[in-house]
Amino acid sequence: MEGESAGDASGASASPKPLTAAQKQLVKRQQELEHWKIQSKRLRSRNLITGLAIGAFVVGLFSYTILSVKQERIMDEIDDEAKVFIMKGPRTGANS
Repeated sequence: MEGESAGDASGASASPKPLTAAQKQLVKRQQELEHWKIQSKRLRSRNLITGLAIGAFVVGLFSYTILSVKQERIMDEIDDEAKVFIMKGPRTGANS
């Protein structure tokens, strides 16, 4: 351990060597990779929120459509019953 600390001290006093082009490119690639890792996490969460919002909209629209069609059928049945009732005429004590 003592040898390591002595080596560190001597290395710190010397001026740092300039990076070669390959080393600069490697550092740049590593920085880009870290940037994309962070961005991909954000993008995944945004995509999840967007997907859930679209899914909720589709389910709501489908439910609304089914409900309105069902009500339309009920209204048609009521209209048919009303037509039959009108055709028969009103029920009074004289024609019952």
